[in-house]
Amino acid sequence: MKKVLFYLLLLVLAPIAVLIIITPMDSQKQYIFGFISLAILFLLGFSKKHSVSIIMMLVSVLMSTRYIYFRATQTLHFNSEIEAILGIGLFLAELYIWVVLLLSYLQTAFPLKRGIVPLPEDTSTWPTVDVYIPSYNESLEVVRDTVLAAQCIDYPRDKIKIYLLDDGKRREFAVFAADAGVGYITRNDNSHAKAGNLNHAMKLTKGELITVFDCDHVATRIFLQATVGAFLKDPKLALLQTPHYFYSPDPFERNLSGGKNIPNEGALFYGPIQQGNDNWNATFFCGSCAVIRRSALEEIGGFAVETVTEDAHTALKMQRLGWKSAFLDIPLAAGLATERLVLHVIQRTRWARGMTQIFRLDNPLFGRGLKWQQRLCYLNAMLYFQFALPRVAFVTAPLAYLLFNLNIIHSSASLIFAYALPHLILSIYLNSRMNGRYRYSFWGEIYDMVMAFHLVLPTAVTMLFPKRGKFNVTDKGALLDVGYFDFSVVRPHMIVAVLLAVAVVAGIVRACAHDYFGVDPNVIALNVGWGLYSLVFLLAAIAVARETRQTRKTIRIEVDVPVVIHYASGISSRSNTLDLSMGGCRIAVPDERHLTDEIEEIELQLKSGSISIPVQVIAHDEQAIRLQFEEIPLDRRRELVRVVLARADAWIHPPKPQDNPFRSLLIIIRCVFDLFWLTWKSRRENRRLRQAEAKRMESASEDNVT
Repeated sequence: MKKVLFYLLLLVLAPIAVLIIITPMDSQKQYIFGFISLAILFLLGFSKKHSVSIIMMLVSVLMSTRYIYFRATQTLHFNSEIEAILGIGLFLAELYIWVVLLLSYLQTAFPLKRGIVPLPEDTSTWPTVDVYIPSYNESLEVVRDTVLAAQCIDYPRDKIKIYLLDDGKRREFAVFAADAGVGYITRNDNSHAKAGNLNHAMKLTKGELITVFDCDHVATRIFLQATVGAFLKDPKLALLQTPHYFYSPDPFERNLSGGKNIPNEGALFYGPIQQGNDNWNATFFCGSCAVIRRSALEEIGGFAVETVTEDAHTALKMQRLGWKSAFLDIPLAAGLATERLVLHVIQRTRWARGMTQIFRLDNPLFGRGLKWQQRLCYLNAMLYFQFALPRVAFVTAPLAYLLFNLNIIHSSASLIFAYALPHLILSIYLNSRMNGRYRYSFWGEIYDMVMAFHLVLPTAVTMLFPKRGKFNVTDKGALLDVGYFDFSVVRPHMIVAVLLAVAVVAGIVRACAHDYFGVDPNVIALNVGWGLYSLVFLLAAIAVARETRQTRKTIRIEVDVPVVIHYASGISSRSNTLDLSMGGCRIAVPDERHLTDEIEEIELQLKSGSISIPVQVIAHDEQAIRLQFEEIPLDRRRELVRVVLARADAWIHPPKPQDNPFRSLLIIIRCVFDLFWLTWKSRRENRRLRQAEAKRMESASEDNVT
C-alpha cells in the first residue's frame, strides 16, 4: 500500500517538478523565485528532522536541474569556434558536477548507523580469524607496533593467528616475527603487489575470517569482538569495514594554519558516504581495518588483481555474486596519515587510476548481480576521481573573458547570477547541514584543487589505456628535520594563480574604463568575482606545500596512568602521566626531587600489572617532566602498546563542531593571508641570517689580516 501511495504521489509531483525546471523567467522574476525558495528552505532549516533534510534535498535537486536546463537551452550560442570549444567544455564540466551532486545526494540521503553485534557467550562457536599485516618497504619501526597491537586483540588464542606478510623479504622482519611469536610469510616474487601478497597468504592459512591491517594501522583490543558478531548473525555477510582513523596529522592539518581544527580529509568518506553505501549494500573495502569472510573471497578467486585499487574492486566482485557488506562507524584501529604533500599526491593518483581502471574493466553499470542503487554508489565513487579536468576548467574559465575577451557563456550577468546563486547556495547549505561535522564548507575545494592538475593526465591515460600503470606503496613513518616549500607539487597552481591575478587586475582596469573599452561592467564584475574566488582556493592549495617540520617519531596521546618514579638514590615517588607515546611520556611533577636526583626508571601501574621502563629526562618545568624511553624489551613494549595504542576507547573522540559556512570560508582566507605573512617573515629571517653571516665573515677576515 505504501508503494502504491508513493508512486501516486510521484505521478502528481513529477509534472510540477518538470514545470519548475523548464519554465523560463527573466532575471527579475528568477531573482524573486530564487529568493522565495531560499527563504522557505532557511525557515525549514530550523527543524533538524531527517524528513526535512530530504525535502530540502529534493528542492536543491530542482534548483540545480533548473540551472542546468537554463544553461543548456539559453546560453550555448557562440560567435566563434574557440568560444564554442571553451563554452561547451565549461558546460560539460558543470554537467559533470550536476551528475555527481545528484549521485552524492542518493548516496548519503539515508545513512545507516549500525551498532555492534555482540558475540555469543560460548567462545567455542566463534569463528577462527587470520590477521594479515602486509608490508613491502616500510621500516620495522612502523610495522612492529602494528604486530604487537594485533597480539593485544581480545580473542581466544586458539582462534586467532597473526601473520606478517613481508613482500620485502627482509631478514630483520623474519627475526622480529619469530621473537614476537607471529607467523611470517614471504614469496619469491612481488607479482600483483599487495593483492598478490594477500592471495599468497590465503593459500597457506585456514582461518574462516580474514582481517587485514595495513602495516601502520594499530588495532584496539576490541576490534574482533566488535566486528565478528555480524558474521555469525548473517551468513551472507562477506565484508565488514571500519573507518581509517589517523592519529597523525595529514598535510592539510599540519601545513595550513587553520587545518588543526578541521575534520580530517577522509572523515566525509568514512562517515556519511560509507554509512550511505551501507544502506544500499554497497560498502567499499578500503584495504585495511576490515574483516572478510574467506569463503566469499575464494568464490571470486581471491583479492582482485586486475586494478591497482584491489580493495574496492574486491568488494564489487563479491557484491556482484550476492554477498553482503557492512560498515561499522566506530574507529577500532588507527594509522599514520601521509606525512608530506607529495606523498599525498602519489597516493591519491593511485586511487584515481585504480577507480578509473574499474570503470573501464568492470564497469558497475553493466554486468549482472548489482541492484541499481549499488551501481550508482560505485558509479559516483568512480566519477568523483574524474574531477580533475572539470576543476581545471572552472578555475581557468574567467581567463577567457578577462584576458582574451571571449564570451563562453552567452547570457547577461544578471541572468546568470539569478539562476546560479540559488543552485550554489542551496547545495552549500544542504551539504553543511547534512555533513557539516565531517566536511566543512569549501574545504573540499582545497582538497580537489591540490590534486586537479596532477590527475588530468593519469586519469585521461588510464581511461584510454586501462591496463597501464603499476601499484605504488605510500611511504609512512618518515621525519622532516627542516621545513621547506615544495615548489614541484604546486608549480602549475602558481602559474595559474599568477595568470588569474593578472586577469583580475586587467578586469578591474577594464571595468573602471568600461566606456572606453566598450564592455558591460556587470559581465566584468561576474568574471572578476569568479576569478577572485578561484584565486583564493588556488592560494590555499599552494599554502599546503609549505611543509612544516616533523621531528616527532611517535604521536603523543593524552592518557592518565598512575606511575611510580624510581630515582638513582633508590627513593621512589608517585605521580601520573599527562600524555604517553611509544617513545616517551610527560608526567606531573610530584615534588622537587628530580632537580637533584636522577630519574632512572618509571613504573606504569596498570590494571593488568605494572611495566618498568628505563627513561632519560629530556626537559622539565614547574608542572611536568618530559621523559624519553630507553630500549624496551619486546614483552614490555607489547604491554605499552596495549596501554597507549590498543585501548578500547583509544580513538573515540567527540565529533567536530557543526560547520558554519561563513566561518569556514574565513578560516580559508586566513590560511591564505598566513601564507603571505609566513613567506615574508621567512624571507626577512633569512635576510637577517645572511647579513649576520656576512658580518661574521667580514670580522673574521679583518682578524686574519690583523
